[in-house]
Amino acid sequence: MLRIHFTGECLAGIRMAARPDALWETILSFHRLRDRRGALVYGEWRTEARTRLSGETRMLGTLVPVRGYFPDFLTPPQGLDGLDEGLQALRATPPARIHTELALLAASRPGGARLPGWARSLAEGGPEPVGRLLGALRGYHRAAVEPYWSYIQARVEADRAVRGRALLDGGAEELLATLPPMFRWRSPVLEADYPVDRDLHLDGRGLLLQPSYFCRGTPVVYRDPELPPVLVYPVTHTDASAVAEPGASDGTSLGRLVGHTRSAVLKAIGHGGTTSELARRAGVSLASASQHAGVLREAGLVVTLRQGSSVLHTLTPLGAALLHGGAQPKCRRYARNGPVTS
Repeated sequence: MLRIHFTGECLAGIRMAARPDALWETILSFHRLRDRRGALVYGEWRTEARTRLSGETRMLGTLVPVRGYFPDFLTPPQGLDGLDEGLQALRATPPARIHTELALLAASRPGGARLPGWARSLAEGGPEPVGRLLGALRGYHRAAVEPYWSYIQARVEADRAVRGRALLDGGAEELLATLPPMFRWRSPVLEADYPVDRDLHLDGRGLLLQPSYFCRGTPVVYRDPELPPVLVYPVTHTDASAVAEPGASDGTSLGRLVGHTRSAVLKAIGHGGTTSELARRAGVSLASASQHAGVLREAGLVVTLRQGSSVLHTLTPLGAALLHGGAQPKCRRYARNGPVTS
């Protein structure tokens, strides 16, 4: 079990990540690639991603085992700003830290098996193995993550809307109480299902909440308690029969997207809203708002999540681009077509 200990100062310092983290999604997707579970969400993605990979997994498999510890230096905070920024930060990791974390990795290997030669050179601070690692991470990200980035963004943005609403309605404690079911908020401690018994004392540093598409089952935190606290947790994956993926339409749904009322509902969604709020903002009935939101969802412009008895709608990157005349926010520069099929 994981226990995260808060103070009042820590509660005031809770923050929501503004977007997916490129390196967390890269590393966690590598876990999902080798995991047969979650076929409904990840099955088709696994099949498609494997056809584009060309050897990157051999090197990454050394540093990211199927289970257990992987080095914290693989996911620097700068990954939140994009892949290039994250890889630059990784390149700048002090050799002493790389050596320490690879020693921990080696100690956790079954039977005390030694790391391969290139990894031992990496631990010794050699620039060549660092360059090889960065190349493998970049190649893997481009093959397995980047083609699906717009969909990853949509799922993370939908989760942010749910958490943001909880924060506005009831403050930090309400936000913590509405995290996914593997969490239990028992003030002043947040408990979570976890592979090992672990206590994380925030000591007034606050906590960054990082929703992740490829996180599954249990959250992830840094092993080093001195690093800035980050809690990576799974987004909610909705039933594929209830919520269509961005771009999954056969084209007829977009053809239905005409008229002032539906455009008003799209605009009313903005940064998120329940069906009742959409109806009030657009000046239509509750039934009409629900029907129009459904068409927008089928066209890949809206993501819908259930939170308790409420239904919350948020824009996908495609919906936001349509609403703003095709302009994509800068933070979405990695977006491409090709949604993940849930």
